[in-house]
Amino acid sequence: MIKLENISKHFDEFNFTLSNISFSIPKGYICGLIGENGAGKSTLIHLMLGLYRPSKGDIYINGHNISTDEIKAKDDIGYVLSEELFDPYLTLLANADSYGKYYSRYNRKSFIEYCNRFELDCKKKLKTLSKGQKLKFQFAFALSHSPGLLLLDEPTANFDPNFRKEFFSILTDFISDGEHSVLLATHLTSDLEIIGDYVTFLHKGKLVFSTDRESLLESYRLLQGEAYKLNVINKDKLIHAEKKDNTMTALVTHRCYDTYDKELTVSVPTIEDIMYHYVKEDAYV
Repeated sequence: MIKLENISKHFDEFNFTLSNISFSIPKGYICGLIGENGAGKSTLIHLMLGLYRPSKGDIYINGHNISTDEIKAKDDIGYVLSEELFDPYLTLLANADSYGKYYSRYNRKSFIEYCNRFELDCKKKLKTLSKGQKLKFQFAFALSHSPGLLLLDEPTANFDPNFRKEFFSILTDFISDGEHSVLLATHLTSDLEIIGDYVTFLHKGKLVFSTDRESLLESYRLLQGEAYKLNVINKDKLIHAEKKDNTMTALVTHRCYDTYDKELTVSVPTIEDIMYHYVKEDAYV
């Protein structure tokens, strides 16, 4: 469904470069896009939407190159962004009808049904809605034109707990036929513990890894123990370690046959643990 080949993009004004990003997501899966603020998550989504043009590389949406076959590629994408790309002075329904004409499968009745489900008044102007309601509107519109791919940029932080549960349920249903996919950019890594099938991690504009969640969690271990035990850890396997008082916590790469000092506490890290140790700048190694 999504395939990126050596994507790069440089911004002189921000002194930021997205460098040689390559990964793919098959149909029928939810991929979490994680990374610290400024890692390049939103930039990458904007490139997938064709809002930016890559300096180098190609992006394919369901086999269509976003640069050379833009209409077909965009017809298969639904999105929810933090930016407001719709007309704030139009009602929700007028916005949907206005932008829906650019999508071959837009369904007005479906949009109204989703608005009712999300407790949105179609007759209200977009500018009168709260941040969370505006994101719900975008989600309703995205679903109303039956995309094959949903690109979602940090929406869940603005949803109340009840709607977050419904949101996850809709995403699970969306991919259940094996023909649809979701890319969810989020800093709430706990979301991915619930629904993520794949995890793609950006750090300072570079790809750290893109893999399925089970393989990811099996590839690392979190070690804890007395600080001097840091000396027994194989430095080739050490990602990052930090000391506090007389104790240390370390993230290491792991293979199924690896053994560890019996005095160390060994656990499977969370996705948050893995991201934390990779981005920690004051690494003690």
